[in-house]
Amino acid sequence: MPTTRARVLVVLVLLLGCLTVTGPRPATAAPALPDSLWFDETALTVRDGRFTDGHGREVVLRGYNVSGETKLAENSGLPFASVADARKSATALRALGGGNTVRFLLSWAYAEPVRGQVDPAYLSAATAQIRAFLDAGIRVYPDFHQDLYSRHLFDADSWYTGDGAPKWAVEAGSYPDEFCGICLFWGQNITQNEAVKRASYDFWHNAHGLQDAFLTTAQTTMAYIRQNVSVAQFTSIVGFDPYNEPHAGVLDSGQTSRTWERDVLWPFYERFRARMDAAGWQDKPAFVEPNLFWNANLDFQKQEGGLLDAGRLGPRYVFNTHFYDQKAISGVFMWGKAQDGQYTGDFGTVRDRAGAAGTPAIVSEFGHPLAGPVSDKAPTVLKAMYQALDSRVKGASWWSDPTASGPVLSGSQWQWDIYHGRHHELMNGNPDKVLTAGDAWNDEDLSAVRLDDAGTPVLRQDPRLLDRVYPSATSGTTVAFTYEDRSRDGSTTLTWNPVPSSLPQVARLVGTGQYGLLLWRSNSGSAPTELHLPASFPTAATTVVSDLGTAYAPPSYTPAAPVAAAPEPGGTGSRRLLLTDRDSGVLHYALVTNGASAPSPELLTAARAELSAWAAGQ
Repeated sequence: MPTTRARVLVVLVLLLGCLTVTGPRPATAAPALPDSLWFDETALTVRDGRFTDGHGREVVLRGYNVSGETKLAENSGLPFASVADARKSATALRALGGGNTVRFLLSWAYAEPVRGQVDPAYLSAATAQIRAFLDAGIRVYPDFHQDLYSRHLFDADSWYTGDGAPKWAVEAGSYPDEFCGICLFWGQNITQNEAVKRASYDFWHNAHGLQDAFLTTAQTTMAYIRQNVSVAQFTSIVGFDPYNEPHAGVLDSGQTSRTWERDVLWPFYERFRARMDAAGWQDKPAFVEPNLFWNANLDFQKQEGGLLDAGRLGPRYVFNTHFYDQKAISGVFMWGKAQDGQYTGDFGTVRDRAGAAGTPAIVSEFGHPLAGPVSDKAPTVLKAMYQALDSRVKGASWWSDPTASGPVLSGSQWQWDIYHGRHHELMNGNPDKVLTAGDAWNDEDLSAVRLDDAGTPVLRQDPRLLDRVYPSATSGTTVAFTYEDRSRDGSTTLTWNPVPSSLPQVARLVGTGQYGLLLWRSNSGSAPTELHLPASFPTAATTVVSDLGTAYAPPSYTPAAPVAAAPEPGGTGSRRLLLTDRDSGVLHYALVTNGASAPSPELLTAARAELSAWAAGQ
């Protein structure tokens, strides 16, 4: 039922023809909805192993890493050259990429260029760019990023580079000259480059007070952000990722990767958690990553871990991991393309580990090269990864076993860099090695976006793959979800989850279009369930079939409408489907598709009857 406040606001809107605003609003134009429908402004917490908003809804975070530009020197460790570029990127990320969340990269090297002196200009610029995303209705979780510990470990003529720690932190140690030997991939430096290994070891053991310095800078940064965003904006900052891809570097005698996590990594996270509390972030979780190689899909690379000895993590921690298909990237260990269900086992392991820890999971990095010898695998690899985020059941089995899906996973694709192919990076400060192509960092090329010649953001991947239907907020508990994106691999349409022949009217309604299907159990919440509507689902051509009702071209939202459409927050033009139930403990379903054009009432009724019978059997 709508709250009394909601009913009053609706009356005021009707009588006065204006919107009553009771709190801070983004700088961009807001959609004409009552304040009580600005759902995404509620704070996010962890409850019962799920992300939960202020209305008690289960929330899914989907988006991108912003961005690998932070690894470069050309913009002084910031994701963008200007706030204007940040706004442009945020609008495109919401409208083209379908994201509601970003992992926002920060640089320790630029935050603390001189030991003990945090640079206020860097914090100010970074916070202004964060605000651009918050203003676009996008949730943010910052990340002090590092790869290979620091760029300052590497020689000017090196084949590789790093990012993370400042120059003074490298100068504090006595590290051997960096050398990786026969390394075909930059990641091999993690385990083969003695300089990287020894510097990482020093950080984890707080040699030279390095960890203390980092934690102090992190606390100062968090306090600065807290003090320089509005109260409403701060509610949309969902947490902090303390450290990217942690690895021991060198294990102590008798130590294993698991005991390293227990005795070294977890105490660091507890220290970081205390700094979050001191900075005013006590109600936000730390997005903690296990040992980098705990879920590698190459046996010789896999290491025991997954924070197995940390106990129950929630609600002050989130299980945060990455996944790249190293077999596919190698070009040797996986021939051909990814298939239906390729990663359901890998992502199922993530679900299981988070479930055992009593907290949600987020896959804060995943992706695949978009250029080079293995780039032909990207369309299928990325489709399979998104499929595994949506459900732990492969498409061929989903309709017969949907309740085995598990929770819908949150995730941030690597990466969203509007400067792709337009960089001017002096690699390791070398004026004779100016990098302009790709991501301008260790030959990577993974950005989903670029600027065209007119300076307009455009996607580098199939929009049907990236801009997806997903349940951004579920009023109750998600039972199962699937999305058939019909993305392309060249000229081939990839259909891994066709509607079964046992549901002929549903199949007729969907046709060759895209579709998403959500099953959820209600919890008497006052706010509706929300699904993101991609640009390929214009309201006028969207069909919804639900036990709550059917609609072709869903109407604009009113509290009385069980099926409706509305803008998403931020004024970017993105939209959402709103499904309102008024019960508790009831299993509901909703199919949303852009298949049939102007379906008849008879077809909608027949499809609803089929789906109702199917759902009753679950």
